[in-house]
Amino acid sequence: MSGEWLVRLSGVGKRYPVVGARGDRLSALGRLLLGRPPRREVPVLSGIDLEVRRGESLAIIGENGAGKSTLLKLVTGTLTPSEGRIERRGRIGALLELGAGFHPEYSGRDNVRMAAALHGLSGLALQAKLPEIEDFAAIGRYFDEPVKHYSSGMAMRLGFAVVAATRPDLLITDEVLAVGDERFQKKCIRWIDGYLAGGGTLLLVSHSPYHVRKLCRHALWLREGRIEAQGEAHAVSRRYEAWLEARDAAAGEAAAEGLPEYRIESLDLSLAGGRLSVRLVARSREGERPHLLVGLVRADGTPVYGVSTEIDGQGPWPLPEGGFGARLELDVSALLPGRYRFRAHTMDPEALRVFHTVEQAFDLPGESREFGFVRLPHRWEAP
Repeated sequence: MSGEWLVRLSGVGKRYPVVGARGDRLSALGRLLLGRPPRREVPVLSGIDLEVRRGESLAIIGENGAGKSTLLKLVTGTLTPSEGRIERRGRIGALLELGAGFHPEYSGRDNVRMAAALHGLSGLALQAKLPEIEDFAAIGRYFDEPVKHYSSGMAMRLGFAVVAATRPDLLITDEVLAVGDERFQKKCIRWIDGYLAGGGTLLLVSHSPYHVRKLCRHALWLREGRIEAQGEAHAVSRRYEAWLEARDAAAGEAAAEGLPEYRIESLDLSLAGGRLSVRLVARSREGERPHLLVGLVRADGTPVYGVSTEIDGQGPWPLPEGGFGARLELDVSALLPGRYRFRAHTMDPEALRVFHTVEQAFDLPGESREFGFVRLPHRWEAP
C-alpha cells in the first residue's frame, strides 16, 4: 500500500456494559455519572491494529455480531474506544445507518444543506452543488418533502448524494449498497469506481462477495471481535467463505440423529489438469442399491451443475466389501477460479427421495476478473 495514512488504530478495543438483567441499565448509568467503570462489561472488539492509507480500498467482512459496524463507528469518531488509540487525518464521509443525521421533520433539501455544511460545503459552493445532489438522489418531488415520509432506499439515495458531492478523503459505508433498487446500486458502484480511480479511499462493510471483490483490493476478516485474517480481498473472502461452509457442515452433522436408511459412507476428491475425480461409497440398511445424486455449487450456494446415476442410467455398482460405489470424472476446466463445493446425496432405489448429504469443498486455483462461474470462449472485434 502506498500513500499517507488517513486512519491508524493501535491496540483498539471496545467494551459495552452488560444490561441484560433488571437494574443493569440504571446501575451502568449511575456508575457512568460517578466516573466509575461498569461492574460487568462484554468485549466487542479487542486488539485491533489497522492502518488505512490514501487510495486504499478495504472491505471489512465477518458474521453479524463480529464487530464490523462498531469498528466503523470507532473510525468515524461516533464511538470512543475502551482501550487503544485512534488517529485520523483528512475529511471522512460516512454512510453507516440510513437516515442517521437527517431531521425527520425537515425536507430533503434542508437536510442536504445541514449535512453539506458539516462536510464544509456551504454558501455559494453549496448552491452550485445542490442541482447535482438533487439529480444524483433522483427522488423527484420528495426532495422537498419531510424526510419522515422517505423509504429506507430514499434516505440512502439522499445520503449517498451528499457524500458524492462532497467527495471526502475517506468514504466509509456499512451495507449501504444492499438497500435500494438495482439501478441506483449500479449508479453508486460506478461513482465509487470513479472515486477510487481519482485517488479516493474506501472502507466498506458488506456481506456481498461481489461488492467486496469488485470494489476492494484488500479485506479484513473480523471474527468475534478480533482480526482473523487480513490481506488481498479475493484470498481473505475465500478463506472466510470456506470457514462458513465448514461451520455450517459441522452444525448439520451435529444435528443429525442416527444413520439414514441410505447413506454416503465416503467421498474422495482429487483435482488435476482441469479434471475433478470423485470416488463415492454408499450403504443401505437392507442392502438395496441406492441412487447417487451429485452436484457442484459455488461457495455462496449458487448451483453450477448436477446429475444422478438414475438420470444417466449407470451405477452405483456393488463392492466386494459390501455397499455400492462409483467413480465420476468431471471436466471443470471451463469453471472460473474460486472455491466450490461438491455435494453427494443418496436417494432411494426409485430416486424419489434424498436421504443423506455430504459435501467437500475444493479450490480451483488461478486469478480472474471475469464474473459468473463459467468461462465462455469469446472474442472482441471492431464494430
